[in-house]
Amino acid sequence: MSEVFTSRWRISKARRFSISRLVFVVSLMLCVGLSSYASAQQSLTLPEAIELANKHDNWHKQSQLTQTAIEQRSVAAGQLPDPNVSVSMMNLPVDSWRFNQEAMTQLKVGVSQIFPRGDTLALTQSRLKIEAQKHPLLRANRAAQVAAEVSLLWLDAYQASKIIELIEGDRVLFEQMAEAARSSYTTALQRTRQQDVIRASLELVQLDERLNEQAQFRDVALAGLNEWLIDYSALTDSVHASLLNEYSVDEYSVEETLPVIPALAPELLSTQALDIEKLAQHLMRHPAVMAIDVSYQASQKQVQIAHQGYKSAWGLNASYSYRDDTPQGSSRADFFSVGVSMDLPLFTENKQDKQVAASIAESEAVKTEKRVLLKQMISKVQGYVKEISRLRLRADLYQTQLLQQSKDQAEAALNAYTTDDGDFAEVVRAKIAELNMRIAKLKIDIAMLKSTARLNYFLTQSDVVLNDAKWSGK
Repeated sequence: MSEVFTSRWRISKARRFSISRLVFVVSLMLCVGLSSYASAQQSLTLPEAIELANKHDNWHKQSQLTQTAIEQRSVAAGQLPDPNVSVSMMNLPVDSWRFNQEAMTQLKVGVSQIFPRGDTLALTQSRLKIEAQKHPLLRANRAAQVAAEVSLLWLDAYQASKIIELIEGDRVLFEQMAEAARSSYTTALQRTRQQDVIRASLELVQLDERLNEQAQFRDVALAGLNEWLIDYSALTDSVHASLLNEYSVDEYSVEETLPVIPALAPELLSTQALDIEKLAQHLMRHPAVMAIDVSYQASQKQVQIAHQGYKSAWGLNASYSYRDDTPQGSSRADFFSVGVSMDLPLFTENKQDKQVAASIAESEAVKTEKRVLLKQMISKVQGYVKEISRLRLRADLYQTQLLQQSKDQAEAALNAYTTDDGDFAEVVRAKIAELNMRIAKLKIDIAMLKSTARLNYFLTQSDVVLNDAKWSGK
């Protein structure tokens, strides 16, 4: 029996090359099978995922409804208060309760109208109209945020899927190596040690663990896309749980081709060092920054409204009083009255002065908020630009040297082992190192795309034109 195992192990180089070709064919078939499985699902490119996510984002509908509510409220805010109508019986004698007994007894009908202070109505209406302008900007900012978030989740799913593909591609070879090690150890030629057999089995188990880990990352990323890709607008609180199966994201898979995410505003990033002044001017058109501009305009209107508190509120009233004839039948004249009322804001120190001061402080706080946001955005852009630059250098190093060197090392270790001049453990280490290099290169490529997606959020510009003059923020 040992002679049989010995004859099986002492195969010729041609035989070994045949096995290598067989391994290649098996690996290719496995990859084709995985590709067929993936194609059975509905694959989404990154632009398709972003478009679908924004289409199904109910936040946009909420923002549109809020904007409509503010616009309707602005119309109502510009109207005068409703007039007051009063009807009263005046000076009715209590001894007889007769309407015609006394000349002072009257049936009085009056109407009064209040006129708010100064230009309060027009200013309040203008402030609400300005606040409504913020929502198109908020929707543009939301769309940019969704694009960045979906890009990160899509790339996470793509990275995990590709790592699974790389590991499964090499796993066939490791299975073949483990089988060869067990056969060699069984022949008792002492060329292969027991620890080599254990090492080969251990590597297979560790590859399975890495496969499970990446499958977990892929499933989590796809589940994260569930929030964006699936339209839940038809669901209600009372819907049966079994109907949720119709809204599963399992039918989706990511496209197998690595996307290209070009950086926005490449003219700002093409120079050796970022021009901070030009970058700041570019960021002024970011929807989040412009939304703060709108808030500042609204706060300025609120300051003007507070100043109206120093003016008087006016009231106009008119009444008609009817009197009955005397008991003797003589006619009594009816009365008509008209009057004007106003309040006197004489003690303003603890009321009007404080309201004006509070409005000014709130307006200055908004101005500071814009400066803080611009500072943060400039810092983020600088960080992502430097990160992309370093990742590009690392990717070039992997592409030009590390990948080829790790491949050459693995081939040299395998050739040395097959010619009885190498160690099995060295072959395993070299193949694992080559696999890790390919995975590391993939992660760097994905990291560059992620950084570009994050960078593009900050470089997004809005084409919304504000009605009032924009605050420069300088």
